[in-house]
Amino acid sequence: MNVRIMTGLAFATALTLASTTLVAQTASQDMKNAGAATKVAAKDTAHATEAAAHDTAHATKKVYHKTAAATDHAADATAHETKVAAKDTAHVTKKAYHKTATATDHAADATAHDTKVAAKDTAHATDKAYHKTAAETKKLGEKIDGK
Repeated sequence: MNVRIMTGLAFATALTLASTTLVAQTASQDMKNAGAATKVAAKDTAHATEAAAHDTAHATKKVYHKTAAATDHAADATAHETKVAAKDTAHVTKKAYHKTATATDHAADATAHDTKVAAKDTAHATDKAYHKTAAETKKLGEKIDGK
């Protein structure tokens, strides 16, 4: 064979081997880089997840405390309004009781008065009827006796 061909063949073989080594080294470096990037991304994800969990826990506590405070306030307001309503009801009931008692006393007094008046009127009418009956009976007796 010719030396030139052999030299060219040797050069081509050396170039192929060097390229393969270079490609292998580049692929190996790419894998290392990808591994490092994956590791960084995993750390970033873990950090973000931890931060989000912390924020969520904080917000949950904050909402819990606001809800508890609002519930306490509502309970206090309800208790206060219930006391006010009870006092108002007691006051109105007492007032109605006194008005009813006064009206009952007045009605009893009026009934007693009217009963006395009716009794006097009945007694007077009965007395009048008695005297009229007695007078008429006397007249009739005298008429029968011939007087």
